[in-house]
Amino acid sequence: MTSTPQPPAPLRAEGGFPVVGIVGGGQLARMCQPPAVALSVTLSVLAESETASAALVVPHSPVGEHTELEDVREFARHCDVVTFDHEHVPADVLAALEAEGVALHPSPAALVFAQDKLAMRRRLTEMGIPCPRWAQARTREDVETFGRGVGWPLVAKTPRGGYDGKGVRVCRAAAELDDWLAVVGEPGALADGILLEEAVDFTRELAALVARSPSGQAAAWPIVHTVQEGGINTEVLAPAPDLDDATARAATEGALRIAGELGVTGVLAVEMFEVRDPATDETAYLVNELAMRPHNSGHWTIEGSVTSQFEQHLRAVLDLPLGDPSARGPWTVMANVLGGDYEDLYPTYRHLMARDPGLKIHLYGKGVRPGRKLGHVTVYAGPGGSGPEELEVLRERARHAADYLRGVVTE
Repeated sequence: MTSTPQPPAPLRAEGGFPVVGIVGGGQLARMCQPPAVALSVTLSVLAESETASAALVVPHSPVGEHTELEDVREFARHCDVVTFDHEHVPADVLAALEAEGVALHPSPAALVFAQDKLAMRRRLTEMGIPCPRWAQARTREDVETFGRGVGWPLVAKTPRGGYDGKGVRVCRAAAELDDWLAVVGEPGALADGILLEEAVDFTRELAALVARSPSGQAAAWPIVHTVQEGGINTEVLAPAPDLDDATARAATEGALRIAGELGVTGVLAVEMFEVRDPATDETAYLVNELAMRPHNSGHWTIEGSVTSQFEQHLRAVLDLPLGDPSARGPWTVMANVLGGDYEDLYPTYRHLMARDPGLKIHLYGKGVRPGRKLGHVTVYAGPGGSGPEELEVLRERARHAADYLRGVVTE
């Protein structure tokens, strides 16, 4: 494939301030632009198209393919550090850049544990991090053996490429995976087999969000409750209500330990299941997934914490001192906006601004498609609104706004 011609290098600010390159032009790169301005940092984004989410707001957004070494190499040549909007840059491209001395954050050695779920499970198990029971399957016999051991149904995942419920199946018989098993060993998401996991009987889903810099400084936000529907995170409650201090502390310490031992630089999201320990009947956690970048579970931090995940990610990859991750108030609620009936969102956006001036609406500049993440809305409580009643009011406001933008409600 011919490399895409790229525009001139990004303009640099006077005073020696750096350029941060982000591979991928999605909403995560887009939401890095406001804190980049505040930090006097210049962003450059390698975008999928001229109308990619980040390309609409970042002045220097050359179009290129993250899978093409020459595109990424030319892009990186003008950047002081390079980070990522997603985990899909091929290993050979990353290795070539690293060999040429490009500062990559996170490094390829760390990023592999977010790109490959089998590698992640092996490493976390070696570290003694609590995980669901799991196995690697290449044959139907492997699936049947695991099913007999942990019970049916079980969860099957493609080790690479899955997100938002894609590449995940809940199976009640080995035959349901015959189509996946038929392509095991071929190039692609199933080259190394299928990841099988027990179907965890969990109380709710949590997320721990931390950041770590190359010099080893680390910071952690409060543990949050993530509400999932159909494999998609629809709502985040920060902090997780009624989470006991011991579990919150253990989950935070576990996330910080993962970041340190894997050598993560930047933001790390650790998605977790809250469970009851059958031996003690006490609350515990199991790690579900890792993401080494800003994450949907941390969008609440834009308004809800002193330092947002996007500012912290930029600070971390530049090895600047990390900011304060403390929550600004007792509760913050974030609801995702999914595509629905309205193609023209601006009129509904205007209506919501007038109806609820305290609402913060973030739309990503994407075309409407049913079920597609188009943005998110955030509401938060003032210093006096710390009770459970206030949390429910915030949830209702956030849900109404998300549903109105989707066309589920019309008033």
